Amino acid sequence: MRPLPDAPQPVGVVPDARHLAALILADEIDAALQVGLMEFVDDPALAPDTRALIVATQRRLREAWDARERYRAREARLARREAAQQARRSPATAVVSGKPALPAAAAAALARAKARAGSP
Repeated sequence: MRPLPDAPQPVGVVPDARHLAALILADEIDAALQVGLMEFVDDPALAPDTRALIVATQRRLREAWDARERYRAREARLARREAAQQARRSPATAVVSGKPALPAAAAAALARAKARAGSP
């Protein structure tokens, strides 16, 4: 087994399947990711057990990442719903000196009515 790499491989370098399999078997998933686990392309020339191990690990990681993304989206959706519910629950009008404020149209109608009532 080769020593663990200190840095990710350059782009375009094909990862060594045996090295990836050894890292996976050693439960060094982070190191396997660094050397190109997700960039690995299935090769029918490889030993069946090595291929199966690498492909299964890629699949599990993708499924886990997709699940994490769904969870984050759900949490964001629930937070938006909660904020909307809180906004609906809070009073829509401001309270000034104990009296609720009137909507602009109602205040204008009231002002006109008061003006007519005060005029002979």
